Amino acid sequence: MNKVILMGRLTRDPEMRYSQGEKSTAIARYTLAVERKFKRDGDASADFINCVAFGKLGEFAEKYLHKGIKIAVAGRIQTGSYTNNDGQKVYTTDVVVEEQEFAESKNSSGGNNGGASQQSSNVGDGFMNIPDGIDEELPFN
Repeated sequence: MNKVILMGRLTRDPEMRYSQGEKSTAIARYTLAVERKFKRDGDASADFINCVAFGKLGEFAEKYLHKGIKIAVAGRIQTGSYTNNDGQKVYTTDVVVEEQEFAESKNSSGGNNGGASQQSSNVGDGFMNIPDGIDEELPFN
């Protein structure tokens, strides 16, 4: 099984390319800074993981993802190699994105939603309070 799930922030805007040929495919490359759970003194506190998204996922990345945004990614690890201009063999490891989604609201990431503010009252236990009087709008009773 080859399955990876990551959550982190983009270190830069996605780099976009399109494949050549009759049907060009969007290819987005970005790097996620993923916080480490445990830290040692003097060690880096994050890992920087290269991700690549193809097709519709690549187009989504181009349109909606930008430096600093927090996302969750699911995919698979793919390794490869190539010979650089100096004749040295370079080994690569990428996460091929199969799913990607936002991991925080626009307001949390400092985005502007056109002046409309989203208010949610968190209790501190991770759940949101539901205002009184909207029982008929809920999909369950």
